[in-house]
Amino acid sequence: MIRSPLNYTGGKHKLLPQILPFFPRDVGLFVDLFCGGCNVGLNAPGMRTVYNDKDANLMGLYNTFKAMDKSDVLKGVYEIIEAYGLSLVSRHGYARYGCNSSRGLSAYNKKGFFELRNDFNRKYTNGEKDAAAYLMLYVLIVYSFNNQIRFNAKGEFNLPVGKRDFNKSMEQKLLAFLETIQTRDCVFTCGDFRAFDFSSLSPHDFVYADPPYLITCATYNEKGGWDETAERDLLSLLDRLHQKKIRFALSNVLRSKGKENDILLDWLRQNAGRYTAIPLICSYANSNYQTKDRTSASEEVLIVNY
Repeated sequence: MIRSPLNYTGGKHKLLPQILPFFPRDVGLFVDLFCGGCNVGLNAPGMRTVYNDKDANLMGLYNTFKAMDKSDVLKGVYEIIEAYGLSLVSRHGYARYGCNSSRGLSAYNKKGFFELRNDFNRKYTNGEKDAAAYLMLYVLIVYSFNNQIRFNAKGEFNLPVGKRDFNKSMEQKLLAFLETIQTRDCVFTCGDFRAFDFSSLSPHDFVYADPPYLITCATYNEKGGWDETAERDLLSLLDRLHQKKIRFALSNVLRSKGKENDILLDWLRQNAGRYTAIPLICSYANSNYQTKDRTSASEEVLIVNY
């Protein structure tokens, strides 16, 4: 399995062994409609792949990775790490930085991280969204809390420093990702799912939708990121795809922590016999977006129309 170089909230890497066997193999164009970390699209069948997401920061990063030579990406990453005096335990060990694995590297990296963050935000908010800026963004993500990506209302990257640094595992994931997107026939598009052009799709194509989950408390649901209107609009879109005999799969949760997705459950009842909800075995006990109750299971499903 090819893994995303980003620790993206809601990523499906752990569920791929359960999800992929249900995908058809005879796929012309694979549309990853809410691509996020791209874990599904990277490993899915299809002669061509479209990765779509409404997050312009994310898609700018991916398009930069696709356009640059792999060696230049890696060279640029290491140059930024060195320029800001960030740790590199894989080369120098913890002792050099006066840290250890249990305490992590945040104390050492804090100064350099905030200098990098300030320089990036100054450059980025001034409209300098070039390759250099996106490499800075990638390094920020790597050295940030939980390797997450988050911007405030002013368009500034605002996560604090994390405990880890750029290690060999991250390097290998980055290189595998670059190899995949640069050698396969794929494009990255940025836009709301409602604005995506489905007009050229045929029954040989396939749409995978992994939207924000309406009844969970992930960071992408903050500030009205996903609401009941968006949920209904997506389900209506999938109905229209079905009418055109275009195959789709939808990841979602029916129930979570005492809540029910009534909109989704009603939709499934109305389409009994057309759509199938396949239960998935999942655990997000270690996910940072969970509430204090980390023991309650979510009833996660893959819904297909074939």
